[in-house]
Amino acid sequence: MPAGSSGTDESEGEDAATLTISPEKVCYVIIKAREFDAKNDVTDPDSGSNPSDDGDAAILEDHPDDSVLEEITSFIDALSHDEQIDLVALAWLGRDDFDADDWPGVREDAADAHNERTADYLIGMPLLGDFLEEGLAVLGYSPGDLEAERL
Repeated sequence: MPAGSSGTDESEGEDAATLTISPEKVCYVIIKAREFDAKNDVTDPDSGSNPSDDGDAAILEDHPDDSVLEEITSFIDALSHDEQIDLVALAWLGRDDFDADDWPGVREDAADAHNERTADYLIGMPLLGDFLEEGLAVLGYSPGDLEAERL
């Protein structure tokens, strides 16, 4: 945690909420995490028919070659070391009862725990999208506003 500050309380809050990952990237992970979480167990593993004949039900099933899983994994793996740390810290911030003042400590803990399995760790976290959204909200970002700007 940073030692004493010579700035005002307002600048302390701004320093605490500094992200190395853009909120837009976090929103992308939120969207993909929710797509992944919506998957169901495979009900017809040997289906040989046309997907449109089955009402495209397979798109909602959790297949080993799931494109959503591949997208989110490759996206997280392509992030810089610091961006991956921020993503984990945001998930922790949103998962637990923290406030914006706790950000430096949560981020430091995420940096200490960082390894090469960040994508696997995050994908294995139930409700990842909700935790990331809450983490952004704690730091004063509104994912809804960011999504609206993209549309």
